[in-house]
Amino acid sequence: MAVAQWLAKQSPEFRSSITHVAIDPCAAYAAAAAQALPDAQLVVDHFHVIKLANDMVTAVRRRVTWDQRGRRGRAVDPEWANRRRLLTARERLSEHSYAKMWNALRAKDPGNEILAAYIVKEELRGLLALARSRPDDHHLAYQFYKFLDLCAQVNLPEVVKLATTIEKWWPAVAAFIGTTITNARTEGYNRLVKQVKRAACGFRNLENSRRRIRFHCTRKQRAGIQIHC
Repeated sequence: MAVAQWLAKQSPEFRSSITHVAIDPCAAYAAAAAQALPDAQLVVDHFHVIKLANDMVTAVRRRVTWDQRGRRGRAVDPEWANRRRLLTARERLSEHSYAKMWNALRAKDPGNEILAAYIVKEELRGLLALARSRPDDHHLAYQFYKFLDLCAQVNLPEVVKLATTIEKWWPAVAAFIGTTITNARTEGYNRLVKQVKRAACGFRNLENSRRRIRFHCTRKQRAGIQIHC
């Protein structure tokens, strides 16, 4: 990988100064980090963990729709109408919106599979929220066990897959809870770069492309700068 090659060119002192590496839960990233920085602690950003949980809820919702109706979701289906609420954090839902979602799904999903998946997602968010209090190892291990026990009780294939992934990456997830290290700033810059590339519709000059991205990612330079490419 390009990052591993770049790190290999750096001095041993520079590499030894890197103590933590924030990554997505990707085996290729983990392997590259382990090769280039064997002494660094891997940290999985909570944003990516929550995305895995949201993807799990969406997969359960779609499967339930197919099992019950033999088709994709439509606006008349309660699980489709509440798809955004299912992915919204509980504390961001009003009591009215939460009750509306809960009652609609209870009435139309006899197995309560969608709500069970939603509860698992919220429990995982609660586990990650422990980063605010920096719990000790014993308390963190207990909360992690409670999460895995909940997943085992729900016992849906999508939930089991999520639990297996979290268990596999748990040391790196626990490292986030203990350090609150995140690559959110990097993800933000990556989004800005993609926006510039989409809006440009191609650059004839590579240096102009680099300059446009550099200026766009520097807040002090954004206002009043016009670049003609």
